[in-house]
Amino acid sequence: MPDAARPPRHVLILGGTTEARRLAATLAPEPALRVTTSLAGRVAAPRLPDGEVRIGGFGGPEGLTRWLREHAVDALIDATHPFAGTISFSAARAAATAHVPLLALRRPGWVPVPGDDWHQVTSLDEAAAALPGLGSRIFLTTGRMGLAHFAHLTDPWFLVRSVDAPEPPYPPRMEVLLDRGPFTVEGERALLRAHRIDVLVTKDSGAAATAAKLTAAREAGIPVVVVGRPPVPDGVPVAANPDEAVKWIHAVTAPLSARPVHTEPIGFPHPLD
Repeated sequence: MPDAARPPRHVLILGGTTEARRLAATLAPEPALRVTTSLAGRVAAPRLPDGEVRIGGFGGPEGLTRWLREHAVDALIDATHPFAGTISFSAARAAATAHVPLLALRRPGWVPVPGDDWHQVTSLDEAAAALPGLGSRIFLTTGRMGLAHFAHLTDPWFLVRSVDAPEPPYPPRMEVLLDRGPFTVEGERALLRAHRIDVLVTKDSGAAATAAKLTAAREAGIPVVVVGRPPVPDGVPVAANPDEAVKWIHAVTAPLSARPVHTEPIGFPHPLD
């Protein structure tokens, strides 16, 4: 039973992913916790999670530090997209400054299997540079925010899939497909055939919701340019799924007398070992 004299512990989730919504759905019913999910506001009609929701940026690490202090946040979860590198480093700086425990919730990345023809790169610029010679009809699934990196490519034709319509700059020869996962292998096979796709470009976002395109590309013998993830900031513990994150939250928000003993820095306790 929660202690009636003890106010709920405040958990802030930096969200926008399926894992963030699952985590909020698990935590929000707990009377001992107050759960707030922050969304960046880049999607016009986001899927709202359970619990409290705020939309919009914080104004960099200094703004996030102020928010953590003003709203008495007890634990911070970075459950943003694996490629949202700026907010992840802002979260690390803010958590360390405000002395708030921080956890990164990151779904495992994709791993190539026999039959895959992957061309692994470290940035969107490298992905664009890798395209000449690979094909001429490109299925681009890296999101609408990164299309400027491909805008100088005037010869290939691009099929761009995104949740919301992109804004320029973008490639001159382009068709936009507005859609949101999860996607099926059957659907991805049909899409590749209908548009005569001969190259797939994707970020290593992980998870099953968008992995069907990799299976379809493998079956069709299509090369895949895979953009690798930015690293998690040094010193930040990582949970691979919401269940691990729940265990961590319960450990760091428990009364001091009930907490396990750790030797990690105060900003980054890691009870998952």
